[in-house]
Amino acid sequence: MDTAIIIPFFVIIPLGAAFLISLLGRYVRRFSEIAICASSLFLLVLCLYARLLLHQATDKILVYKIGGWVPPFGICMVLDGLSAFMLVTVNVVAFFIALYSLSYMEKYTDKPKFFTLFSLMVCGMNGIIVTGDLFNLFVFLEIASISSYALVAFGTEAEELEASFKYAIMGSIASSFIFLGIAFLYGFTSTLNMADIARVLSSKPNAWIVPFVSVLFLTGFGLKAALVPFHAWLPDAHPSAPASISAMLSGILIKTLGVYALVRIFFNIIGATHNYLSILMFLGALSMLVGVILALSQWDLKRLLAYHSISQIGYVVLGIGLGTPLGIFAGLYHLFNHSIFKSLLFLNSGAVDYAAETRDLKETGGLAKVMPVTGWTSLIASMSIAGIPPFNGFFSKLLIIIACIQKGYLGYALCAVIGSILTLASFMKVQKFVFFGQLKPGFQNIKEVPLAMKLSMICLAAICAIGGLMLLPSLKFFLDDAVNVLVQGTRYAASVLGGTLN
Repeated sequence: MDTAIIIPFFVIIPLGAAFLISLLGRYVRRFSEIAICASSLFLLVLCLYARLLLHQATDKILVYKIGGWVPPFGICMVLDGLSAFMLVTVNVVAFFIALYSLSYMEKYTDKPKFFTLFSLMVCGMNGIIVTGDLFNLFVFLEIASISSYALVAFGTEAEELEASFKYAIMGSIASSFIFLGIAFLYGFTSTLNMADIARVLSSKPNAWIVPFVSVLFLTGFGLKAALVPFHAWLPDAHPSAPASISAMLSGILIKTLGVYALVRIFFNIIGATHNYLSILMFLGALSMLVGVILALSQWDLKRLLAYHSISQIGYVVLGIGLGTPLGIFAGLYHLFNHSIFKSLLFLNSGAVDYAAETRDLKETGGLAKVMPVTGWTSLIASMSIAGIPPFNGFFSKLLIIIACIQKGYLGYALCAVIGSILTLASFMKVQKFVFFGQLKPGFQNIKEVPLAMKLSMICLAAICAIGGLMLLPSLKFFLDDAVNVLVQGTRYAASVLGGTLN
């Protein structure tokens, strides 16, 4: 049996769940909750199984040929070290957010519609990760994007509708840039298979097409990733959405639609030159500092977290932009860590809003006394994002700083240190005004959130606490295989095509 047969199920399962929930969710009581939990859990188990299968594969790549057509003539789906790493990241976070939403979404009116859109978003992200075809990447990107536009506006309040409209406009502009880039590449190479495009570009150099499409992709995916100066939509979209969707947007969506797609195209298709890497490092450092400085003045908890998303994406892009094995390793490690602790922080903010019915830091205080699980998990996530040992964020930030010093970029290393210090200051403010101090009048009767919400927060906090174990030699392959895919660059073409073309 061909082990690559499991790859399409990363798209089929969430797409099937979305179809069934939309069809039966309104008529069968609790069907939407059962379906979303079952599909999310199955995807989680499947991605871990796929990761083990890939580790045992001799060439570290699995290619599924749709309809039996050999690439580049047919559409293919690819599972390599990088896509397996991203699948685990996406589906681990999505499972715990789905579990959290079982109770959290009780405050909203239509859970079947929410879980339908949620499944479509997961389907789009998984599709982006496994596709080997550039046009299908765009299609899956639009599936995930359109689902997220609707989910941001799910509460239908004026603020949410305005944020969703702004997000949709900016997202559509980003998609237009990406589509133009794909169209120009197709016009030049006469193929949409990503590996075949890399093969053609390496054998048929052109003076203008690569720089031109690189600018289009950098702008389009930079908007999706919310890198400065393309970040204007994010501070409105993330606070307005339900907390579980804020966690999805910040935890995994901007990384999949933005960072993953950007590095896949630049490293494995176009080829990452020194100029492109320099631009990525500059944008990463700029995002890192601008995001955290803007976060310091915020008093809305979710808006503060949204600005920190911009800052932490800067760390990821800076690490990958270094282009060295250690830098790429550190950047991807921080991508995984940020997915965990930022999702947890947004779930914490949702728990505070669920129980206290406010996100204003000036109105809260002493909530750790009545919400101990939320308080302690928030403290762990805050220490993680600030880079305090022994939590996971410390190790990835330290490796990014070491990688900068190793390559001689002392200025960027200093920016990373300053960003981390300012992040610590920002989250000390959060802990002081939300969880520490005297319990404010009117909050004495507040209770801890329901079990499903608590369980999700505890599990994510546990991953934050033990995340440093990923550096152990026995577990390091999880990141090493992903790093090797980017380090090998455009040799990705030979791995996918497997000698089918000369």
